[in-house]
Amino acid sequence: MLKSRLQIRAGLLRSALIVAVAVMSAGPSILAREPVHEGSSTATAVHSRAIWEGSSPGAIDQRVFELALGAANCAVQMGKIADPSTLTVIDYSQPSTKKRLWVVDLHTHELLFEELVAHGQGSGNNMATLFSNDAETHQSSIGLFETKNTYIGKNGYSLRLEGLENGFNDHAMERAIVMHGAPYVSEATARTLGRLGRSWGCPALRETVAHELIDRVKETGLVFAYYPDPKWLGTSQFLGNCVGNPGATGVTRLVTTG
Repeated sequence: MLKSRLQIRAGLLRSALIVAVAVMSAGPSILAREPVHEGSSTATAVHSRAIWEGSSPGAIDQRVFELALGAANCAVQMGKIADPSTLTVIDYSQPSTKKRLWVVDLHTHELLFEELVAHGQGSGNNMATLFSNDAETHQSSIGLFETKNTYIGKNGYSLRLEGLENGFNDHAMERAIVMHGAPYVSEATARTLGRLGRSWGCPALRETVAHELIDRVKETGLVFAYYPDPKWLGTSQFLGNCVGNPGATGVTRLVTTG
């Protein structure tokens, strides 16, 4: 009987040693692998905030950046876009005189641009406070957009944006809300006027950088335009748990601190 017990224990010890050796041989890829939860996807891991540790998204508010990454995850999970290459974040809660547009590479985790960006005439002076999805308001729109094709128009080289959020920016195409360069977007203008010049709702850029930035983000990118609007934060399908959960921690915090 004693001999049998010893043989069983020896067998268990050998099995444990075999498993340990196998795990060690597999290297850090297994040890560092994130747990997979029901409903999770590769996209969630790729765009998770944890993977960006050590990467600098410039002066962007970390909470806004986390919302933007979460929105990108939702867009992929919902089939709105397959594999976005870039994420452009605009923080309209900041004054126009500050650099409040950032472009990050979702594959390399690099900060590509940190720029000035104008808002619409109808949205406010230096601070944007009003946003609309309606034509002729000359107001900017908030929410998640997909970058589309480019064209040459009255504002020069421009990038079409498709709004992905019903009621907030889904009229962007018919309103001709596009990304383009403009002479009124410059540090000199900001010093002279105390604000940037304003568009008719478009996120206008410095002329010297517009072409390069547009080429970098066109066709396979996402644009996340943020403002602490309670209705949008509470109902957006791309925030919270991807179905517009008003009780999501990040959303509630941003509403109260906006």
